[in-house]
This record gives sequence, structure tokens and C-alpha cells, in this order.
Amino acid sequence: MLEVSIFELRNTVTELEKRLISVEDEGNEWKTRYETQVELNKQLERQINILQEKMELIRGNPADKLSIVRTFDQMPVGALKEVLKQLEEEKKSLQNQLKDYELRLEQEAKAYHKANDERRMYLSEILQTSTTLKIAERQKTDALTGKGENQILRGRYSVPGNLKMVNAQKGSIKKTVGVKQLPKLKH
Repeated sequence: MLEVSIFELRNTVTELEKRLISVEDEGNEWKTRYETQVELNKQLERQINILQEKMELIRGNPADKLSIVRTFDQMPVGALKEVLKQLEEEKKSLQNQLKDYELRLEQEAKAYHKANDERRMYLSEILQTSTTLKIAERQKTDALTGKGENQILRGRYSVPGNLKMVNAQKGSIKKTVGVKQLPKLKH
């Protein structure tokens, strides 16, 4: 029965270790990284286009900070309205992008904490099962070698292990015969 229990505990430990490995090595991580990189590339392309449009708009001396104001002063009202629309669209796009990033960050944080809690739970179960397994193995080896609680009782007073028979001709021995030192009496 003890062997069956040890076998079951070993199987449980093996199964929990496999689960832990599967949680740590999820294949979704690479897919998520790929999707994030693709989205980042698209956003960078949009930003490059926007910056190129701004460069064409400015076309002044970069050191001259008022050159953009002069450019706007020289533009007709229709073109200014068009630039204003583009800037408002860019603002909305950036606000939406910020909201998407906040939502994604929140979702990834929740997923991380869930996986981390699960990992801790598995580690705790593995530790607990390993401890139980070690205790069971010690009990098994103690049972096989005849050690254990009897050894603790015998060790202090040097009484032989088999208390029933030391010499078959003389019969069973009394506990006081093998004692080298008697316990102290309490007064």
C-alpha cells in the first residue's frame, strides 16, 4: 500500500511539473510578439508619412522656429482648414492608439498575474507533494531496515533490537538486563 502511495505521489509530481513547464513555455507568446511587431511597423509607417508631410509643409530653415508660422500665414484659408483637419485626425488617431495600448497593457498584466499565480500554485503543490513523497520514502526505508521509532527507544539505553529473543536457550531477556545506564529518578 505504501508503494502504491509513493507511485501515485511520483506521478502527481511529474504531472504538476509538466503543467508548470507548459504554463512557462506557452506558444502564444511568439504569436503575440509577432502581432505586436506588425502593428508597431504599421504605426511607424504612418508616422513616417505624417512626418514627411510635415517636412514638405515646413520647408524652411530648421533653425528658424517661426518659419512654420510664416508658412501658415502664407497659406490660403482652405489649405489651413485642410491642415487643421489632418491635425485633428492625427490627434484622434494618437488618442485611439493610446487607449488601445492602455487596454492591451491591462489585459497583458491580468494574463501575466494569472499565469504567475498559477505557476506559484503549481510550485507549491510540487513542493508539498515532494515533501510528502520524501516522508513516504523514508518510512518505506525505515520499515524495510527495521529502523524508526524502535531505534529511538533503543538507542538511549543500548537495548538490543529484537526484544523478544537474544538467546534461544536462555529465553527472552528483560529490558533491565541490557541497560548500561538507568534513567535518573525524579525526587
